[in-house]
This record gives sequence, C-alpha cells and structure tokens, in this order.
Amino acid sequence: MRINMFYIRETFQVLPGKVSEFNKFFHEYLYPNHLKNGAKLIGRWVTMSEEEIIAIWEYPSYEEYVKIEERVLRDEMHQRTQSQLKKLGKLFLDIRKDFLTSTGAYSSPKQTVTVSGYITNEKNETLLVKTFWRTDTWELPGGGVDDGETLDVALCREIMEETGIIVKLQGVSGVYSNGSTVSIVFLGTSIGGNPKTSNETKDVRFIKLNSGNVQQYIKRGKFIPRVLDAMKGICVPYEAFKVRPYELLKRLNGNEEKE
Repeated sequence: MRINMFYIRETFQVLPGKVSEFNKFFHEYLYPNHLKNGAKLIGRWVTMSEEEIIAIWEYPSYEEYVKIEERVLRDEMHQRTQSQLKKLGKLFLDIRKDFLTSTGAYSSPKQTVTVSGYITNEKNETLLVKTFWRTDTWELPGGGVDDGETLDVALCREIMEETGIIVKLQGVSGVYSNGSTVSIVFLGTSIGGNPKTSNETKDVRFIKLNSGNVQQYIKRGKFIPRVLDAMKGICVPYEAFKVRPYELLKRLNGNEEKE
C-alpha cells in the first residue's frame, strides 16, 4: 500500500529589502508551529529578484492537511506569531496557496527499511524462499516497507505475495543494519494458505531447520545470523501507532504473550 502524498505550495510576495527579516520570522514562528503540529517542509526557495519566496509542504492527505491547519490556528504559538507580525510591520504583500499532488517518487530515502519473518508451521518447520535474483541461497521471506506502512502490515503483505502463506506475528527477534539498509526480523507462525511461488520467488518450502544444517540452506553470510538469532525463539515487543492524536494500531508482546 503506497500513500499518495498531498502538497501545498505557498508563494509569498515579499516587500523589497524584507527577505532576511521575513526568513527570520519564518524560522522562528511559522515553521516551528507547522512542524510541531504535523506538517513537513520539503524546502524553501527565493527568486533571483528576491520578490518571491516559495515554500512547499508535504501532508499524508488533504484530510490530514485540514486537521493540521486547524491545530496550527488553535496553537498558542499562532497568537504569538500574529503578535510578532504586528510588531515587525508588513513583510509581504500577498500569499498564494496552490494544491499539488505528486506524480511519483524521484529521490531515494537515506535509509531503506526491509522486513523478513522466521515463520514456522505446526511441525516446527521454517518457511524459506528462493528468489529469482538470489538463486544460490534459501532465505527468510520478506521485502521492502512501502511509504505509510507499518512494519507488521508490510511483512504480512510481503509474505502473502511471495509465498501464499497467512501469518501471525509474535515480536521482533533482531534488527540488522549495514548503514544504508535497516532489516527487521519478526518471529511468527503460519495460520493459513498453501505454499506457492510468485513473480519474485522461484521456490517456496517449509524446511526442518536446526543450528547444524542452517548453512546447507542459507548460503549468504549476512542472512545466517538472522536465522540463528530467530531460531532461539526470543523476541521483544513491537508496537505500531499513529500520532496527532495517538492511536495504538498493533502491539505484539513478544515472549510474554504470543498472539
């Protein structure tokens, strides 16, 4: 599931000689109030003539934009902003707002987040896959986390797409990072479905794994510790939640309570 983000372009027609003063006002008053209430500033630009300053803001949706704007206007900082603007006098002649929608993603994130699952069945066999791009090894099923997805939702989706298996997760068994990719491994159990391949997987099987035969199946060094760690059966709690207002979406209690 990929969320189509919503954008606002604000164009300020700045009075001559007021760019520095307006920038100071923006960074001390306008920006902090919008930021604390959930808006994300993509960037600001000034024209060569210094007649206009353009700011682009990002929101999860139009509905969230409306809610954030309401919070901004109710915030006590908004009153301070208006008072400060009266003290400074007129900084700009006009402000124009344009609503924008994205036509695609054109930049890479600083960190790529992936999830995988150590999923067992009633025979205590482990779900493994072979992908078309890593045919030399078996590995845990999983994949990338889409924009707006929580980790648990992403993993359940990826496993269903890759293997046809429905899973119930218990908690996180390990977190692994190489500096540009963060990989989170969950423990879980199979609760339905039948193993089947996909356009990503050339083979899907439940295999009886133990510490002695792991390397017969898992051939790549970076995957071996993840499997051995998960095999211990120890996992920690995991939570997925929303903010503004806070709402708990999912909690896995790890070893204390396996759902």
